[in-house]
Amino acid sequence: MRTGRSLLSTLLRPLGRRSRFALLGLVLALVLAACGTSTPVKPAAEAPPNVLPKGAVVNPTSAPLSDTSCTASLPPPATMPTPGQMPKGTFMAQIQARGKLRVGVDQNTYLWGYRNPTGQMSGFDIDMLRQVAAAIFGPNDPGDIQFVIVPNADRIQAVQKGQVDIVAETMTITCARAEKVDFSTVYYQAGQEILVPNGSTIKGKQDLGGKRVCAPDDSTSLTNLRALDLPHMQLWGVNNMTDCLVMLQQGQVDAISTDDAILSGLAAQDPNVKVVGPPFSSEPYGMAISKTHPDFTSFVNGVLAQVRTDGTWAQLYYNDIQSLIGGAAPTPPPPSYR
Repeated sequence: MRTGRSLLSTLLRPLGRRSRFALLGLVLALVLAACGTSTPVKPAAEAPPNVLPKGAVVNPTSAPLSDTSCTASLPPPATMPTPGQMPKGTFMAQIQARGKLRVGVDQNTYLWGYRNPTGQMSGFDIDMLRQVAAAIFGPNDPGDIQFVIVPNADRIQAVQKGQVDIVAETMTITCARAEKVDFSTVYYQAGQEILVPNGSTIKGKQDLGGKRVCAPDDSTSLTNLRALDLPHMQLWGVNNMTDCLVMLQQGQVDAISTDDAILSGLAAQDPNVKVVGPPFSSEPYGMAISKTHPDFTSFVNGVLAQVRTDGTWAQLYYNDIQSLIGGAAPTPPPPSYR
């Protein structure tokens, strides 16, 4: 019996050189076509990459004390100045001369400080700052405000260094922070709760033992979680609140815990999560202002006094929060002056 090679040589011998090359090419094409009918090899299954948001750290060490008893602020002026006519020598006059109020805000906290579909800054914090700008310059003009995006951990530093005139960024007033910056009176009263996937067995703070829990870095939320002293709870700190939501969606943490006001915004963006448990902390929000400008702190408190009493606070709350998440509208927190 002849081998394949000798048989092929026998067939090709009578042919001319060109004919032999043509026949050889045809044979090779048939062989390759036959190979193409074999079952394709499936690639080995790979797990999706486990990528953490930038800046996410486990067991962060930086967190301020969470004593929130220092909420008394400077009283408003006896008479508020007329918009557009700030008294000479005041910090408000400097802002008016500059032509812009520089405000520190977040752009990732839905309902409070975020970019809407048109790219404009929106939210309750943003609208409260617009009230301050209107009191300095007159009727609302978008050009009167310069928005400066400030990470959660840099809010105090931005005020101290004069990078912004004021910060409104769901910022809890604590005694530790009040040693470094002045705060306005409380303009919103929040409380810490928990956000979990819909199928989670976590019902409240007592169930966080042995769980991975995310909160903003350098926040009272982390301090409050540590104070629970639950066994084997792993804390994660992130730069932005939305990073916590990403980690929860990717299964990298079991729960998020921070102010109920912020969690409501996250839940409104993802139907697969829910807020659970009663509040287990007090989180009074204030606007941070440099200690070198007490006249401005007093002025801002005058603005807040007006929006509490003339119905503006309630209208802004409805527009920015209640109309989107429902529920009953809270009462504006009463001011406390020293």
